[in-house]
Order: sequence, then C-alpha cells, then structure tokens
Amino acid sequence: MPEAPGNPPSEGPRADVVIHADESCLGNQFTGRANPGGAAGLVEFWTGDRWIRRDYWEAAPDTTNNRMAIQSAIAGLSGLTRPCRVRFVSDSQYLVKGMEEWLPGWKARGWKRKRGAIENLELWQALDREAERHEIRWEWVRGHDGHPKNEYANDLAVRAAREQDSSGGFRESGFEDWLEKQREEKDRYLDYFEFTPPGGVSD
Repeated sequence: MPEAPGNPPSEGPRADVVIHADESCLGNQFTGRANPGGAAGLVEFWTGDRWIRRDYWEAAPDTTNNRMAIQSAIAGLSGLTRPCRVRFVSDSQYLVKGMEEWLPGWKARGWKRKRGAIENLELWQALDREAERHEIRWEWVRGHDGHPKNEYANDLAVRAAREQDSSGGFRESGFEDWLEKQREEKDRYLDYFEFTPPGGVSD
C-alpha cells in the first residue's frame, strides 16, 4: 500500500510526530439554531535536515466545541499510516484531561462514569482505538496566547467551520506562508524562533 502524503517512512523505529490541533464551533451563543464546527491540525515530523508539514481539517454542520476537540485528535491520529511517537498539543482541557485522567477510569468500569452517562461516548471510543496504535504525550497549551502553531490550527478550524469543508486527509501545509504573512502584515511572531532538535520535537 502506498504511503499517504506527508507520513513518516514506513520502515525503521517509530517516528517522532508533533500535532498541533484546534477546534471551532460557530454560534455557541445562540440557541435554537445549528452550530457549525471545524476541527483541524498541523502535523510535522523531522527528517534529519528539515521539517515535513501537513495540514488537515474537517467540518460538521451542527456540533459542539468538545466534540470537535475530540474529532481533531481522531482525524490527526488516523491520518498516520504507521505507529508513531506523538506529541499532541491542544488548547482543549476537555480533550487533554479526558485522555490523561478520565478515560482510563471509564474503561476500567466498562465505559461508565461513577455518575451519569459519558458525554460523546462514541467519539471517545473512536479516539481510544486510534490512540492505542501510538505512543502519545498529550500536552495542553493556553489558547490564543501567541503561539503561532496553535493560532494556525485555530485558523484552519474556523475556516473549516465557516466553509463546511474537509481536507480529505493530509494536505501540503500552508504554515510557513501563513507565518510570513502574519509577520509582514501584522507584525506578529517576529521573535518566534523554531528549535529543531535531533529528537524531532518542536516548540
């Protein structure tokens, strides 16, 4: 089977992959109407001399921020065609706490909470299946706090929500062009420096 565009090589030890993901849900302040949402991410891995970057995004016509946060992880992990060591960065505490703290207890109790039903159960179960293929470090970052990769993922998610568009898998990333435009037109991220350690884990 041919490798999907932008995936790490299929041979050798597990590759180190970083995914910066975000979600969007438009119209949360309104009731009685559909709230379109988007989920997106920036995928990157180090080849030894350069970063390979890919984008992905998905949309839903009526959803919530929490559902889109989980979907951002499902879409990013499912796009990896081989098991990897993944650093997954999100500004969703719901997602990060869910995977690090809540999910092990749910599974131990047969996918049940101590009290009440598990919200978005089918998505948590789908994410659990994808996560089992990989070694994942879940990392929370404060949203809209000046981190360019988080802001880029947010822009992708908002655009997906507005246009109700899906990437259909990984696409060539526009991060570098986006970053340059932010610097030239808005004087943003002028002091951002990207560290490229041999382990392949970026800032």
